[in-house]
Amino acid sequence: MDNIQQEIVDEFSSFDEWLDKYNYLIELSAELPQIDDAHRTDQYVIKGCQSRVWIDAKFEDGKIYFSADSDAIITKGIIALLIRVLSGRTPEEVLDMKLDFIDEIGLRENLSPTRANGLVSMIRQMRLFAVAFAAKK
Repeated sequence: MDNIQQEIVDEFSSFDEWLDKYNYLIELSAELPQIDDAHRTDQYVIKGCQSRVWIDAKFEDGKIYFSADSDAIITKGIIALLIRVLSGRTPEEVLDMKLDFIDEIGLRENLSPTRANGLVSMIRQMRLFAVAFAAKK
């Protein structure tokens, strides 16, 4: 597990109850940089999420930088974690990255089935961006 993922695991380990972890996700949602309004359209909506989630990516100097938003605060906190781990990496790193922190903090097992499907959809979309940017190299 890389340093960023370990930091997330350490942060979440300070909470004993999942309610506290959900509250932390809500706090993280407030820190997510706003996606450009031009990208809050159906073209950028992630299919498979119960809530509306918009993800965009730009490719600069060989690295991918993600931006996102959601109309649900917990989902917004989840995407903030994914961006924290995957943004600023090469397409190959995004594609090869094992997102161990998700299971380490118990996120997957504590999400409703629809939110868990949304998590998978968000990861899939971020990796699709990586595939597209890798093809442009």
